[in-house]
Amino acid sequence: MEQNSSHPEADDITAQTAEVLGELAKEGKLGPGKVVVIGTSTSEVAGKRIGTAGALEIAQALLQGINEVKDAYGFEVAVQCCEHLNRALVLERSLLERLGLTEVSAVPVPKAGGSMAAAAYRSLQEPCLAETIEAHAGMDIGETLIGMHMRRVAVPYRTARRYIGEARVTTALSRPKLIGGERAVYQLDDISNTSTCD
Repeated sequence: MEQNSSHPEADDITAQTAEVLGELAKEGKLGPGKVVVIGTSTSEVAGKRIGTAGALEIAQALLQGINEVKDAYGFEVAVQCCEHLNRALVLERSLLERLGLTEVSAVPVPKAGGSMAAAAYRSLQEPCLAETIEAHAGMDIGETLIGMHMRRVAVPYRTARRYIGEARVTTALSRPKLIGGERAVYQLDDISNTSTCD
């Protein structure tokens, strides 16, 4: 009751976030062992210019939606900091160690790291920062530019919902590189159409 009376927009933000990420997770078959990178401008969600009106309250509503989907599908999340921390990533230490990522040192705060990274850092069991990652999928809320942390090859995915709050949302999945040129085969049922190579 206090959530609805004092923050009526928080429930909408949570629901919209879960809707977008849930669609991406379903389409990309994201589950255990997969990593999703999240970039967010809480200012843009609030209808303000990126970097001008960050809000921990909005970040917490977004995190709630993200965690609902993460818990349902079993993938892991890395939250991108803003450029003041060189777009480092907030994640659980267990993920950093499992992937052998390079750790960097800082504690994100709203003015240096961003409200979303600050909220994510405080929500984790053993938070740390990684310099970079190669995520299987990504969700960019407010045009924060997450491409540097996506696996090659990143493929844009257009979700049914295009905005979370007032922020434009862009999502992407990834696929392995296609190799081999014009004689290469990419699906098992095409093998009968190929000639020998040796």
